[in-house]
Amino acid sequence: MARYEIDIMTLFPETVGDMMNESILGRAQERGFIRVDAHQIRDFTTNKQKQVDDYPYGGGRGAVMQADPLFRCWQHIQETYPAPRTRTIFLSPCGAVFNQEKARQLLRDYDHLILVCGHYEGVDQRFLDECVDEEISLGDFVLTGGEIPAMAVADAVCRMVPGVLPDPECFEEESHWNGLLEYPQYSRPASWHGREVPAVLLSGDHEKVRRWRRKQSVIRTLRLRPDIFREADFLTTKQDRALLAEAKAELAADREAADRDS
Repeated sequence: MARYEIDIMTLFPETVGDMMNESILGRAQERGFIRVDAHQIRDFTTNKQKQVDDYPYGGGRGAVMQADPLFRCWQHIQETYPAPRTRTIFLSPCGAVFNQEKARQLLRDYDHLILVCGHYEGVDQRFLDECVDEEISLGDFVLTGGEIPAMAVADAVCRMVPGVLPDPECFEEESHWNGLLEYPQYSRPASWHGREVPAVLLSGDHEKVRRWRRKQSVIRTLRLRPDIFREADFLTTKQDRALLAEAKAELAADREAADRDS
């Protein structure tokens, strides 16, 4: 796979750079698996004050980011980093909610993302109509700017680029990859504050450990996120159906015990 590229249009490039150039993603950039650059929108204004916002037509509180500086920044990125499969995304509470499946789709279908971070009361709709392919939201809440959502999208996509993590198993067993939440994790010491690591994890029996982890993923998903549990997708084998029955029985027993103690 060719290098995956992400350009972030922002009023705070230093903040974005501090996050995206560190740790795993920073090393992946050094090794050429990904490129993540932040671009200062103010550099593309045509006034001495580097003003990027103005009062909204029709009145109202606050200010609106102007279309022209955004367009000039976007055009510069397009000309500097041409790519056959580019997608421009505006991070907005009006967009579809981002999830793991969307991250996989962006990695699969595109080589280059341009992420636009809004501020103030919003962005001139004409820029969105002319340059933006879609809007994405982190959830049904509002932030002061698009930088946090942009970094979240960039991180979620980039960590799946081949070579960024040591092995695909690093993300394929994590929460939301296959419709389940990730199983509980434990490390040393084996006993901490009177709480013991489950004996099966100390057994050395890899098949028992695999089965225990899968069942715990089912239990955790049923308990914490029943809304995302896709039973039809999970019931693929006789072994899975037996495991699901065990998981539901254990969860029911835990709930009965909690009711008795309350």
